[in-house]
Amino acid sequence: MTQPFSLTADQHAANRLLGTDVTHILLRGGARSGKTFVLVRAVVIRALKAAGTRHGIFRHRLNALRATVVADTFPAVMRRCFPTVEWALSRTDWTVELPNGSTIVFGGLDDEDRTEKILGLEFATVYLNEASQITYGARNMLLTRLAQKSPLALKEYIDANPPTTAHWLYRVFEQGVEPVSGAPLPGRDRYATMRLNPDGNRANLSAGYLAQLEALPERERRRFMLGEYQQAVDGALWRMEDFRRDAPVTPATRPAVAARMRRIVVAVDPSGCSGAEDTRSDEIGIVVCAVDGTGMGHVLADLSRRDSPAGWARTALQAQADWGAERIVAEHNFGGALVEATLRGLNPNAALRMVTASRGKAARAEPVAALYEQGRVTHHGALCVLEEQLCQFSASGYHGARSPDRADALVWALSDLMLSTPPPAPARWVPTRFNIGR
Repeated sequence: MTQPFSLTADQHAANRLLGTDVTHILLRGGARSGKTFVLVRAVVIRALKAAGTRHGIFRHRLNALRATVVADTFPAVMRRCFPTVEWALSRTDWTVELPNGSTIVFGGLDDEDRTEKILGLEFATVYLNEASQITYGARNMLLTRLAQKSPLALKEYIDANPPTTAHWLYRVFEQGVEPVSGAPLPGRDRYATMRLNPDGNRANLSAGYLAQLEALPERERRRFMLGEYQQAVDGALWRMEDFRRDAPVTPATRPAVAARMRRIVVAVDPSGCSGAEDTRSDEIGIVVCAVDGTGMGHVLADLSRRDSPAGWARTALQAQADWGAERIVAEHNFGGALVEATLRGLNPNAALRMVTASRGKAARAEPVAALYEQGRVTHHGALCVLEEQLCQFSASGYHGARSPDRADALVWALSDLMLSTPPPAPARWVPTRFNIGR
């Protein structure tokens, strides 16, 4: 016999928060604490309440969203909370249409085509699932689509296992500051957060699972069992508050910004990634940096991605052409001659400099961190993932969960520009017209 459905005490408290007039709500906490269930349920309630409305549930990767929310949580919510409501999932455009004409869209933010489709829609609710994996820029893009006129108040729902205190979630919801400028967040009273942990969801979890969480190493236990933000690394080489910032570069402002620079390079930190869906491998770090006439360093763009060798090589070569960069600096260690061969296979005349990692990551990072300490480097725009990686470096090594691909690329770039004597080259490389294809 099926037991009647009931929310946990924590979920009831979360529901009360969701029912207030606050616009932006973050439910943070440990693994399997019921955050996703209660937020999916809230999205469905809103969709059923107002006919013809549109609501979006998003994650960094659509594949991950399909495997979790689409295949598991959403059907469970409909079965347990709305058993009489008919629904059907379209696997063509990954939407659910409800009997009153409302739709729920499931989307990934890791693909340009999918993102373009999202930009063509308006939503009454946007829900960011596992937002610790979503960039601040992608989140802000979604907010531009939180615009559907309906009887419902517009809502942004977010859930996350708390990341580090360098992440934009902590900056926005806990510190109340705008992550790029560091200024006080406008409309602070429209933001609210609440913690839900596995202990409050014991009725729906096995004792064995909770015992596994308890047995995790202390850092992971605090995040996934206790739902705590990970504190900045002791003795960190970079601190979030120390980043100097300037306006982000747009295609329209790029020529003027590039004209101010004495040298520009594109740095590549390769990985063994086979393509965009290869989530087991690290990203390929691709960062554009420059030095101006006064000797100040500039981090102009972070183009890091998971892609095939041909895909990331096209991205790096296109950045070189777009910025008029003097050269591409690429690490030689991973894949040896393969990295150079991939780039030259697309453009035999590309200006390249291959570098070799003869020292550990922290040893290479320390001199670059000293440039930041001296106030000699400026970041253009929100580079949240890159900056979070930098803040995980200390003199004892890198403390992040995965490889610091973006940070490594930045270290290669600024080392080439500001800490080494460049090989003989023209003062500025001017690219010829070159179609690298798709």
